[in-house]
Amino acid sequence: MNRIEQAFTLAREENRAAFVAYVCGGDPTPADSLEVCRTLLENGTDILEIGMPFSDPLADGLTNQLAAERALEGGMTQEKLFALVREVRAFSNAPIVLYTYYNLLLAHGLETFCRLAVEAGVDGVLTLDLPPEEAAELDAAFAQVGLKTVYIVAPTSPPERIALIASHATGFIYYVSQEGVTGVRDAVASDLHQRVSAIRQHTALPVVVGFGISQPEHVKTVAAVADGVVVGSALVNCIAATPSEPNRFLPLLKSKLDGLIPMLAKGQGT
Repeated sequence: MNRIEQAFTLAREENRAAFVAYVCGGDPTPADSLEVCRTLLENGTDILEIGMPFSDPLADGLTNQLAAERALEGGMTQEKLFALVREVRAFSNAPIVLYTYYNLLLAHGLETFCRLAVEAGVDGVLTLDLPPEEAAELDAAFAQVGLKTVYIVAPTSPPERIALIASHATGFIYYVSQEGVTGVRDAVASDLHQRVSAIRQHTALPVVVGFGISQPEHVKTVAAVADGVVVGSALVNCIAATPSEPNRFLPLLKSKLDGLIPMLAKGQGT
């Protein structure tokens, strides 16, 4: 059983959803980023999703765009990102999923990227701008080294496309509960239960829900129907509030987690 499977199995045994935390690698600096990851993993995060900073993050809203900008300005590189993963591996066995764009994989070449990722301790990759129709080469390269693939299902995806996406995923399915780019929202979509149920008709893989989840009530609503809850922009905002003062933003992160993690338990209603 790989680390991703183990995380979801443990959450299921504990009658709760898994908590998936997203942060941009290197935000606000490479050195600070390690302490961000440590804080997340020591305070309830089950799966760590690390964004590879990119100069043209089209799928991201302003919060994550600015995080990538801070990271790049702070000197973050792909080599430093793999070093960050290795440093996290020194103290944690939690699954690590890279959130990235296809250009960043091609910059290395798929074979080299896969080698670097596996050697660092990466478990899976979500390649935001690669549709499943074009993913045969990537899927084959990942399968050869044991990297899991994560694919996104949108609210507008029809059943036949959900089936296609599900056939390419090997780690989990990421359902984006809102149309548009990443970012904090005021409420969770009202049809979430029906949407997640529709995805489950096509896969036995875990289904996580993200985009816009920022409040305890959001987490409770999503945890009632999904296998995992993804929180990103709300965590990145804690860093953005005091980007040059880790002694201040790390407590902000912990405080945010303290409010969200207890809401993962199943059976709390919506």
